[in-house]
Amino acid sequence: MIPQFSRDDFKVVIYYIGNLIVYLGIMMLLPLFVGIINNEINPSLDFIISSLLCLSIGNFIMYKFPYNPDINWRQGMSIVALSWIVCMFLGAIPLFLSGHYISYLDACFESMSAFATTGLVLVNDLDHMAYAYNFWRHFMCFIGGQGIILVGLTFSVRGGAGMKVYVGEGREEKIFPNIVQTARFIWAVSIIYLFLGTLVLFFICLFHNITPGRALFHSICIFMAGWDTSGFAVQSQNILYYHSAAINLVTTLICVLGAFNFAVHYTVWTGKIKELVKNFELKLFFGSIIVLSSIVCLGFLGHFSFPNFFSFFRLTFYHLVSAHTGVGYTNSTIYHFLNYWPSFSLIGLIIAMGLGGCSCSTAGGIKIIRIGIFFKGIKKEIKRLLFPDSAILVEKFHNIRDVFIQDNQVKYATNIIILYILFYFIGAMVGTFYDYPFLYSLFESVSACANVGLSVGITTPSMPTLLKITYILEMWFGRLEFISIFVVIGFIFSLRSPE
Repeated sequence: MIPQFSRDDFKVVIYYIGNLIVYLGIMMLLPLFVGIINNEINPSLDFIISSLLCLSIGNFIMYKFPYNPDINWRQGMSIVALSWIVCMFLGAIPLFLSGHYISYLDACFESMSAFATTGLVLVNDLDHMAYAYNFWRHFMCFIGGQGIILVGLTFSVRGGAGMKVYVGEGREEKIFPNIVQTARFIWAVSIIYLFLGTLVLFFICLFHNITPGRALFHSICIFMAGWDTSGFAVQSQNILYYHSAAINLVTTLICVLGAFNFAVHYTVWTGKIKELVKNFELKLFFGSIIVLSSIVCLGFLGHFSFPNFFSFFRLTFYHLVSAHTGVGYTNSTIYHFLNYWPSFSLIGLIIAMGLGGCSCSTAGGIKIIRIGIFFKGIKKEIKRLLFPDSAILVEKFHNIRDVFIQDNQVKYATNIIILYILFYFIGAMVGTFYDYPFLYSLFESVSACANVGLSVGITTPSMPTLLKITYILEMWFGRLEFISIFVVIGFIFSLRSPE
């Protein structure tokens, strides 16, 4: 029997959500500053209104529901899942006020896409969007990539409560014994890379004759969206806008770094460079890139429509890495996807998107380590059939440390793989219901649920409302990896007074 939630559970959950709403209001001051320095009066007013609204709601909630220091697992999971929905609605307010969205639902879609680091967009006239709004789109990616809950872990949540909300956000590994220290390290790594990546991109933009102010803005936004594997861009043409091989190369590197496990970053930073060679997950990740690149290339046999090999490699490999890391950056157009990419090559991209990057990273999707655990489990079962009953079977891999395969690990990995594949096809069936081709519907569904952002043209402001809602739910479920959302569904349907 599933444990019932009580009103006491509700008070704990709602308090922490109020806490996070306050932090969201504080973070809205940054795009407000961007609007002020760019003399954007109306956008600045919109962020003042939005920030004050968040601060008022958050403080009112915390006042009405006093702090309770004890959080159990179901409360922690509920805090996580509900926080993302609340932040989606509140984060969408300044976007809707911008006038670049035909409805509040479209603004919510874009807000969830940003927080979930998906990158699918419904914005109108992006090329003329004010700096403040555009910065907020990318800053939401930066917040969501590290994890909305990590904000609370960094500043407010203490002790054992931290682990219960940390796991709920789709993370499993602790870099430090203390979860708060782990959260702060993740933010520290991201900010350091933000400075370095912005600096490199800034000089490339200057080289391409972009004015210093715009170069800095573009560089910050490109990095935030790339590092946090969201794929948002300042211009409607995405990375194609720059027509720069250097930016293609740098963003490819940013994509890969963003898809690495944060524990690997820590291990390398502490001088253990050999981890890059020994790590089982990285071997799988780069091995799958090679295999899937071959599949994409095979699809173009007899369909080679490029002026030269360099152009072919630049387009196909860039999209393969963009898909596999969950970034969704593109240096091509939707027209090119629809008219020049063979179906077999698109299948290669779909598989790459579905697999995703590494665990405990900003990437989405199934996560490549779970695929490795699944096959390790199969190998262990085969050994169990071949060896005598008295034999002690050991199956292990190296991921920061030596990990011995346990049956519960295989079971959990298998369940998550099945859930992702199920949601991929559910979204695809909704797409086919509206007469979109199945392959394109599957492409778009996987892109949404795996939090990638590549599109073959289905995601537009004019697409059916039900499909918009479907993709919002897929982005939410995919980003949080299902479990915490299943818990909050139980939370919603089982609230009752304490007996």
